[in-house]
Amino acid sequence: MAGTIRVGVGGWTFAPWRGRFYPEDLTQKRELEYASRALTSIEINGTFYGSQKPESFAKWREETPEGFVFSLKGPRYATNRKVLAEAGESIERFVNGGIVKLEDRLGPINWQLAATKQFDAEDFEAFLKLLPKSVEGIALRHVVEARHPSFAVPEAIALMRRHGVGLVVAGDSDYPLIPDLTADFVYLRIMGAREEVPGGYDADEVSRWAERVRAYAEGRVPDGFEAIAPEGAEAGPRDVFVYFISGFKPANPDAARALIAALG
Repeated sequence: MAGTIRVGVGGWTFAPWRGRFYPEDLTQKRELEYASRALTSIEINGTFYGSQKPESFAKWREETPEGFVFSLKGPRYATNRKVLAEAGESIERFVNGGIVKLEDRLGPINWQLAATKQFDAEDFEAFLKLLPKSVEGIALRHVVEARHPSFAVPEAIALMRRHGVGLVVAGDSDYPLIPDLTADFVYLRIMGAREEVPGGYDADEVSRWAERVRAYAEGRVPDGFEAIAPEGAEAGPRDVFVYFISGFKPANPDAARALIAALG
């Protein structure tokens, strides 16, 4: 058995994608409509920088097909702070700011920490306790993007498992790759698309990522990935969310479509 796999990119408005990903004659207002049918998920980065109107979330839901899912970046005001335990007001404002208008299109919320943010067990657990399990009857999934090597310790993994929070797997990145299973889903951000390679990734690389994603969907840490705390992860399939982010950004939709094809 395996969970559902969704693959996409960050955002949908990017000028270099016109003529490469989007047809030249496609109007800009139809870009989300097009992207949501070529890909199976998109991570919205704009929510990291500022609040969005409830009407915007409702509009995005209406423009996307059944089965498509958005992931949201949690606001930087919640995570870019010295004391994470003091983020409660920012978290509450975001969660109650209209995201429920996405309804069944609402996927995980990615709380991205600053690369300089070091693991502090007491403060980090206080932050995890602030993340609500649901809003207006809609269950919420949370994932933390920890970018400092100090999070690559069993204690951090144990805290995330205790609270059912995912941990971003940073693929082909300068950030530490922490591949452990901590929740009932897995969230990958793959950051190594290259300009000199057509499509950002060659066929062998796409095939390897497909194998890794399948392993995660079956509830296994992929071969070649060394878990920090392999004992303690609950068994069972996982839903998997994969996003091609940064690197040579013009190629990210190409890489995402190639992975979707490789996964069948």
